[in-house]
Amino acid sequence: MPFARGRPALSATRVRRRLQELGAFGVVGGVAFVIDVGLFSVLYGYLDVGAVTSKVLSTAVSMCVAFLGHRNWAFAHRDKTTIRRSFSLFVLTNVLTLVLGAAIIWFVRYPLDQERLLIIQIANIGSIGLNSVLRYVVYRRWVFPAFAASAPPAADPTPVAVPAERDAVPTAGRGAA
Repeated sequence: MPFARGRPALSATRVRRRLQELGAFGVVGGVAFVIDVGLFSVLYGYLDVGAVTSKVLSTAVSMCVAFLGHRNWAFAHRDKTTIRRSFSLFVLTNVLTLVLGAAIIWFVRYPLDQERLLIIQIANIGSIGLNSVLRYVVYRRWVFPAFAASAPPAADPTPVAVPAERDAVPTAGRGAA
């Protein structure tokens, strides 16, 4: 049964695939998260790099790791556009979400005058959560798009039963007495 937008209803296979995709997205995102938060803590907390600079650097490193994980695992079953196209859209998406994340860090650090690492880190983690939702939607829709309707990813291996015609004449060698 199609939805209002003409998309087919979710089948068990599509639900299972979506859950696998979300799980892989979560694992890749989790690794990128640990890299982002860990590197941010080291840069801001121990090396006295500025809060916004720390955010930019930690995000850049985690973004490269995330691209490789998403392209080769989380969204590997989707259409593989050229690496230049997918990486460009991936970088653009991450730059936009980085700007949003850095703006959140900037707002907490400067207008709210918060200096403590714990407060800045809470803002950082909140921005990562918000940006993760935005990135997942953009990755599925534009960065790693579904296969085009004219070229399905794989043929359905399930044989299709063809009903016999009522008044069919048997062919020679089959059913002839």
